[in-house]
Amino acid sequence: MKKLLALLLALLMVLSLAACGGSGSSSGDAGDNGGDAAASGTSLSIGTGGSSGTYYAFAGVLATYIKQETGIDITVNETTGSAANITGIDQGMYDLATVQSDVLGYAYNGTNTFEETGAVNSFVVLGALYAEQVQLITCDPAITSVSDLAGKNVCVGDVGSGTYYNTMDILSAYDMTIDDINPVYQSFQDSAESLKDGKIDAAVVTAGAPTPAITDLAATKDVYIISIDQEHMDKLLANAPWYASYTIPAGTYNGFDEDATTITTKATLIAKSDIDDDTAYTIVSTIFDNADAIAELHAKGAELDLTFATEGMAAPFSPGAAKYYAEHDITVEAAG
Repeated sequence: MKKLLALLLALLMVLSLAACGGSGSSSGDAGDNGGDAAASGTSLSIGTGGSSGTYYAFAGVLATYIKQETGIDITVNETTGSAANITGIDQGMYDLATVQSDVLGYAYNGTNTFEETGAVNSFVVLGALYAEQVQLITCDPAITSVSDLAGKNVCVGDVGSGTYYNTMDILSAYDMTIDDINPVYQSFQDSAESLKDGKIDAAVVTAGAPTPAITDLAATKDVYIISIDQEHMDKLLANAPWYASYTIPAGTYNGFDEDATTITTKATLIAKSDIDDDTAYTIVSTIFDNADAIAELHAKGAELDLTFATEGMAAPFSPGAAKYYAEHDITVEAAG
């Protein structure tokens, strides 16, 4: 019996040593995999927007896909939008965030909503994801121009949101100010409900079209998008060159049978400035190397493009993201 126990113990030791040897080999292979291996098992949080907006929905798709492909676990958080997301990163609430490119510039340069609090440099850019249309929505066919909003109840987004500043820029092009309308501060979903119930006359929604809240509204009400005419578009772009003109095509929403002309900014993925380079590289490469697969999960995936992702950013990129773009012959300014 003693001999049998001795043999069993010896056998267990051999198996144990073999297992250790196997583990050491796997560790070496993981090191060769670079960013993917280093990032696997990482847990991050991302600030997005309202649950009925494109930020929240698309971030959810990206988070699911990234976890599936890399093991990085990203928790998606509903927020009030761009400004709150940048502040959240600055205060350590989020590791990642989706923000409007214009608000990103406000924060980095300490202007507009960040004028009083000062510039924020605690974030880096990972890349722009898709175009965000500033949609002027109404259910009143008599409202056909921005000028018609005078004296009306107009939702201008949440307090401090990028949508608020988009609204101010548009009104300014028409020689109007916030005092010329009755501003209402609500999320996209709440503003859609208010339009549905006739509590407001119009709402400004800055989000990738089609936007879920508007799609739901158009299923039960006639929806109209107020166009910006060419004269005022020229004036707006001269004063706010960070925008671009954009045509929202007919058919974007149920019953929407005419093109509408508006402005667009970029939905941009940012990260805290001390994000691990390998993690940043893995996130960016997973998104852009798999654009076609992501497009099958969400329509905005079809807009993923390396040139679009890297142009016109007011803040520097993560070195990890910059490495990925350099591999595709695109040079961006990386944080020092």
